[in-house]
Amino acid sequence: MAAYKIHPIVVGTKIFDKGMMTYQHDYGKQYTIPIYSWFIEGGDKTILVDTGLMGVIQSEDREKAIGGRIYTFEEGLAKWGLKPSDIDIVIHTHLHNDHCENDFKCTNARFYAHELEFESCYNPHPLDFRYMADFIEEQDQAGLMIHLQEDKEIAPGIRMLHTPAHTKGGMSVLIETEKGLAAISGFCTILENFYPPRAITAMEMEVIPPGTHVNTYEAYDQVKRLKETADIILPLHEPMFSSIDTIPDLLPEDYREIH
Repeated sequence: MAAYKIHPIVVGTKIFDKGMMTYQHDYGKQYTIPIYSWFIEGGDKTILVDTGLMGVIQSEDREKAIGGRIYTFEEGLAKWGLKPSDIDIVIHTHLHNDHCENDFKCTNARFYAHELEFESCYNPHPLDFRYMADFIEEQDQAGLMIHLQEDKEIAPGIRMLHTPAHTKGGMSVLIETEKGLAAISGFCTILENFYPPRAITAMEMEVIPPGTHVNTYEAYDQVKRLKETADIILPLHEPMFSSIDTIPDLLPEDYREIH
């Protein structure tokens, strides 16, 4: 079984209220999140987790806020000697637009997402304006989108796990590395969600649910479940990974305590 390396590529940012990440905590604080496409190196397939935004704002202010460089999709892949047409597999944590806008560029890829994500994308609730079927419809109609109904091993050492915390069909990605099992969360969080400050743990809460969710209690349980499952937690929008080329090689031993 391959021991994979994970390369976080920043392909967009958003600026909003921090409470969008941390439920009932830090509302009113402006916060900038990176939007990643994760290149999984190893094995015989070229694999991405999510494809990020198509229209990328590249500015010094935003790069300073996240602590790393912002790329277009093509620039980010080129850093690792890749083109969109080189991608064999795209694993989707969920189908909100900021996670799939560059799918159409991956002309030789197959795409994996949970069936409930397709249902939400084609018939979104008014509260879930982040679904935009235009970004996946053509690939889906061509039979390139694989609709999952359960957990799935995508390649030896890479498994998708249904974790409906942020959306109904959210899937986390478990990846075997030389330093243990890494988990890219299937829900929009930062490291603080998994390792809360003392003010939160003092209230006997072990984790913080994502700020946007379908069911608060289930979201809490899914964050806790993923934390207990993996050795290395990689929240979808944690800024510190924007300055790290390779996980786990360059991941600080004390990264849990950074926030």
